[in-house]
Amino acid sequence: MERLVKEARAVRERAHAPYSRYFVGAAIATKSGAVFKGCNVENASYGGCICAERGAIMQMVAAGERHPVACVVVTAGERAGSPCGICRQVLAEFAKDMTIVMVGLTPRGETRRATTLRRLLPDAFTPESLLG
Repeated sequence: MERLVKEARAVRERAHAPYSRYFVGAAIATKSGAVFKGCNVENASYGGCICAERGAIMQMVAAGERHPVACVVVTAGERAGSPCGICRQVLAEFAKDMTIVMVGLTPRGETRRATTLRRLLPDAFTPESLLG
């Protein structure tokens, strides 16, 4: 998990958040051991914004991976930011039970809280939902 925290902290520095000033980095580990990173990218046309978690998932899919096991999200603040609803849904497409670790950076260090995607999105709409 420490590698994921380090990777998410580093990619957070590359975030493009000139409007909100809310910088986010995410790192996703897959069953194969690969790590994929993403940072939030804002746009003057707000609908064009992408969250860090979705950026990391897109990198994972582009690399041919489909089985995430853990995601670390790094934000600023005492209470670490949680993945938004859209990110939760996109993550659930690939792994309903993955571990989610939220890290909040503070002047004194960092805070952490961990949970599972199932707890964040207990009744996710998944591929199985389409089967009826």
